[in-house]
Amino acid sequence: PPVPTFTGTREIRDFPLEELLPYIDWSPFFITWELAGKYPDILEDEVVGESASQLFADAQAMLERLVHDRRLKANAVVGFWPANSDGDDIIVYRDDERQLEQARLHHLRQQMKKPDKQPSFCLADYVAPVSSGKRDYVGGFVVTAGLGADDIAAEYEANQDDYNAIMVKALADRLAEALAEKMHELVRQEYWGYAAEESLNRDELIRERYRGIRPAPGYPACPDHTEKATLFRLLNAEAGIGVALTEHYAMTPAASVSGFYLAHPESRYFGLGKIDRDQVKSYAERKGMDPATVEKWLSPNLKYA
Repeated sequence: PPVPTFTGTREIRDFPLEELLPYIDWSPFFITWELAGKYPDILEDEVVGESASQLFADAQAMLERLVHDRRLKANAVVGFWPANSDGDDIIVYRDDERQLEQARLHHLRQQMKKPDKQPSFCLADYVAPVSSGKRDYVGGFVVTAGLGADDIAAEYEANQDDYNAIMVKALADRLAEALAEKMHELVRQEYWGYAAEESLNRDELIRERYRGIRPAPGYPACPDHTEKATLFRLLNAEAGIGVALTEHYAMTPAASVSGFYLAHPESRYFGLGKIDRDQVKSYAERKGMDPATVEKWLSPNLKYA
């Protein structure tokens, strides 16, 4: 397994917004405004093209103001730790001696029926097991481009300008996702360095043509939002870059993204799907949680009522 250039955490504060502009995926921006279509084709669409083009022009003007005024701040923290898998858990060690556990990342395994003896995936599969004797690593990140967004939006709202208030928040979301994309590129090429020669254009980045994944707690492969607590603790995200978790594990500022870095060349995104009582019981025991609490957080994924 590839060895990162550092272990522990690294904070990047006030990342230049202008460097994020090439990494923006615009298609979700139009969905926010209930305009269906992929960028840039949507700008020429016979039905919504005119509206989309005007919206896009307004977005560019707002981005220019945000970059110039520098009131919207983008921060990031990334970390890498010695790690090995233990069943469906990933052990995060305190140091490369690998004697003391710092944390455990708990994951779940697909349980749906598959044809042709296809495997049931779990994110822990992409980290070398303890029994292999291999010295593997896992990474994590929290990024935000929402510091200051609420204050700017509130000023527009005070002037009854809801359109630009929504615009600021929508662009902060896009910039946060762009920062996540940029940091993952830096991880692959420099910080972890397992794809130093990578050269991908914007479309290839959006289509995830790179090696490695960055799955996020709360998304299909790891739907349990409570795993964010461990991630945030490992990264010291609140004290370091000003991103906190609410009691319901939502991130604040809202324009924030978090997740894990996995470098295995065969790693891929997948949906967990439905799971049964046996796995819920095992997962609750591994996490030291009451099964009813686990069922609450995993309710959309339960195979049983």
